[in-house]
Amino acid sequence: MPNQASSISYAHQTVAKTPSKVSAKGVNVFYGAKQALFDVDLDVPVNHVTALIGPSGCGKSTFLRCINRMNDVVEICRVEGDIRLDDGDINDMDVVELRARIGMVFQKPNPFPKTIYDNVAYGPRIHGLASNRDELDEIVFTSLEKAGLIGEVRDRLGESGTGLSGGQQQRLCIARAIAVNPEVILMDEPCSALDPIATARIEELIDELRQIYTIVIVTHSMQQAARVSQRTAFLHLGYLVEVGDTEDIFTNPRDERTQGYITGRFG
Repeated sequence: MPNQASSISYAHQTVAKTPSKVSAKGVNVFYGAKQALFDVDLDVPVNHVTALIGPSGCGKSTFLRCINRMNDVVEICRVEGDIRLDDGDINDMDVVELRARIGMVFQKPNPFPKTIYDNVAYGPRIHGLASNRDELDEIVFTSLEKAGLIGEVRDRLGESGTGLSGGQQQRLCIARAIAVNPEVILMDEPCSALDPIATARIEELIDELRQIYTIVIVTHSMQQAARVSQRTAFLHLGYLVEVGDTEDIFTNPRDERTQGYITGRFG
């Protein structure tokens, strides 16, 4: 079996041809004395969907949460290394501004206990993106339209967002994320709580959204990664084993651990 050092070389052998929107170099993450990520280097190409795959506990969500500094709120967590959004070090940015530029959609739909309208309007109000009600209406309607939800809720904007179905709630959360005009959207297993029909809708939406946004998705479903992503990164035991074009990762993996995972020999 290749040693860990060789896994780093595999990760560098297939380089994204598109300019990077997010670039991570030498990222190490510790929870107290336990190290969760080891020297991860990963470039996220602009207007691509990059899928993070690997067994439970391999560091996928931990890495995702490094990108918008959500690990900052975990008291025992320490992050080392360099993560850049465009050319800027994320640690030099105001965290509120950073999270406006890098939106996040979580595993379980989490609409606010507010109306559908106010769920989407919340971020633009906080960030002062609208100077009057007409501008706010425009942002809300456009965001719901981009999220593929406006046709289902146009006449229900005053109803609670928590009254929607699970798939609709997740699309509402996507609308809420894009309402502040982010550049990157992070998705942490966004379909794991949804039925197959709702999952298909979200996957179609992801493909549409990548025309505008750069997307990083954590998924346990290799079929989903193959369907929605253009780049795939395989993590194992906190190491980035291999990264490359999705088709190459699934049809011609360079590392036997990647081969073992995608063929179901472990995971």
